[in-house]
Amino acid sequence: MLVAEGTEAVKVNAPIAVLAEEGEDVADAAKAGPSDGAAPAAEAPAEAPAASNEVAPSTGDPGAQSASGGWISSGVVAASDGGTAGPVPVKDGQKVFASPLARRIANNAGIDITAISGSGPKGRIVKRDVEAALASGAKPAAEAPAPKADAAAPAMAVGPSSEQVLANFAEGSYDLVKHDGMRKTIAKRLQESKQTIPHFYVTVDVELDALLALRSQLNKAAPVRDDKPAYKLSVNDMVIKALALALRDVPDANVSWTDDAMVKHHHADVGVAVSIPGGLITPIVRRAEEKTLSAISNEMKDLGARAKDRKLKPQEYQGGTTAVSNMGMMGVKDFAAVVNPPHGTILAVGAGEQRPVVKDGALAVATVMSVTLSTDHRCVDGALGAELLAAFKTYVENPMGMLV
Repeated sequence: MLVAEGTEAVKVNAPIAVLAEEGEDVADAAKAGPSDGAAPAAEAPAEAPAASNEVAPSTGDPGAQSASGGWISSGVVAASDGGTAGPVPVKDGQKVFASPLARRIANNAGIDITAISGSGPKGRIVKRDVEAALASGAKPAAEAPAPKADAAAPAMAVGPSSEQVLANFAEGSYDLVKHDGMRKTIAKRLQESKQTIPHFYVTVDVELDALLALRSQLNKAAPVRDDKPAYKLSVNDMVIKALALALRDVPDANVSWTDDAMVKHHHADVGVAVSIPGGLITPIVRRAEEKTLSAISNEMKDLGARAKDRKLKPQEYQGGTTAVSNMGMMGVKDFAAVVNPPHGTILAVGAGEQRPVVKDGALAVATVMSVTLSTDHRCVDGALGAELLAAFKTYVENPMGMLV
């Protein structure tokens, strides 16, 4: 083994172990030597016994054990074809299996390994089979046609390394807090979103006075159960409902992008960003367009409480068709949120505040909030986003429409 159990950040395709067939000596991989100029293998003992099926216990040092125990030095792996005992394709579409050492010897000798019969377990080609073929004068391998070059994929932008960032600060002037799984996932998904999704933003101001009046009236009318009201509506509950109904009315905006087709959703499954220690999570109110305001309110209280305790089930936060991010309670006037795929949209909600407005030619004061819709421009164009926001504005400013 070359990588100890529990090691983090192991690179993709990096060798982690070398396998040897019965009768083979892993140290011989060094003698087979790669043809691409890799570093030579570490010197092996003069007489190493055949590798057994029993692996010696780990000491935590990948190079600490001898080849006979199943642990080898990293130098041996460097010369053993990456430790991958993969199948070798043949002309008729079938596959033959060979050990890494056997493949390396055959490649270096220029012989066709597909013409060799294997004597190892289940017919696998091992070192002795290749050596026997060499002794009998095996034919050289036919030159394989050059693989067709694929179009280069666009490279993902890479930021400065940890060392480059830390070089800007005096040693001892900071603490390092290790990323947990949640923070790594958030960073990865949002970076992918900004690098792969063409964001487009539409902002509108919405008057809240009618909605606030209806909310107050409904909360006062809530029946009492177990000495407490059956529900207590928040502005955010009504925003969720208004967005769900707007998506129902503008179904072309209730979509997700794929390279092959547009995914048009049958229901508005609204994710709601909830801040928790160390990050955020987005529980989903499913089929929100069909639920009453009281049902949405009670469901959000339950989801929010369990989200803060990190007790949500995966199906309660995975998927969804859109999302709401509300920073109004923090006094934020307006902002733009990042689309979280597979969503096609996300609504950023600011704080309601009293602002001067003109009504019927006269100056007045109204409670106004700004909302910004971020869209994936591949599936929701600017005009379509504006149509969705217009429908949302209608429900917020005429909230009785959410009750029928």
